[in-house]
Amino acid sequence: MSASGNAPDRRRPLRLVHLLPLGLFACLALIFLLRLQSGVDPSTIPSALVGHAAPPFDLPAVAGTGVPGLKRADLAGKVTIVNVFASWCVPCRQEQPELNQLAHDLAGDGRVQLVGMNYKDDPAKAEAFLADVGNPYAAIGADRDGRTGIDWGVYGVPETYVVDQNGVVRHKFIGPLSADDIARVLKPMIDAELKAS
Repeated sequence: MSASGNAPDRRRPLRLVHLLPLGLFACLALIFLLRLQSGVDPSTIPSALVGHAAPPFDLPAVAGTGVPGLKRADLAGKVTIVNVFASWCVPCRQEQPELNQLAHDLAGDGRVQLVGMNYKDDPAKAEAFLADVGNPYAAIGADRDGRTGIDWGVYGVPETYVVDQNGVVRHKFIGPLSADDIARVLKPMIDAELKAS
């Protein structure tokens, strides 16, 4: 009987099933810790396109921008930086000064071009956006329904792709580009592609 005298003391043995949640938590914590210490950039999302030819597309120009539309054939023969943007995208506005500077830096080199893909946007708003922040693009394709973005594997805007002279996607950068990203990632990649050609 128990100390109270009412019922026998029924202590249950600790079962392994009770330790299962704790074991799962410990495993997940270990996985997260290893991932954090791996040195892998958590903002990098793998792209199925990297290492493969850019998908076929033919997008009309964004009216009022003064530059032509964009199609798959435009990617051949030059290293191409494809920037996916929209007027409704706040981070796109943040990266625009960096893209304007990049376009200025690339202006004398006919082997490299910066082009834009205007994603799910109203043409009048896209035109006003570029009039406000500057238009660094040699060509802009209007992807009004987002179909081309889906083919490219766009998760959200802004995204930037490096495409080699043969039209093969070599890198995908997600999020707004900073001056450091351009200096540390984009420009070395452009230089490497130019040397490889």
